[in-house]
Amino acid sequence: MFGRKRKLKREFDAQLYNLLLETKEEWERAREIEKYLNDYDQEVMVRRKIAESKYFHLFKEAKERQLRIDRG
Repeated sequence: MFGRKRKLKREFDAQLYNLLLETKEEWERAREIEKYLNDYDQEVMVRRKIAESKYFHLFKEAKERQLRIDRG
């Protein structure tokens, strides 16, 4: 019974980690696009803010779950 819970936690932690990486890349792309624009474009700023909010929400969730990833 307890082995199943650990397995499910590992699976969901891996999904959360992958989603966190994807969202971080999306946020960084949005920041780069905004940096290269010469004029004030509200839509680009809104997309960056949305991506930033998603990333920090997932980051808080990962911290709350005490997400540990072995890199090796």
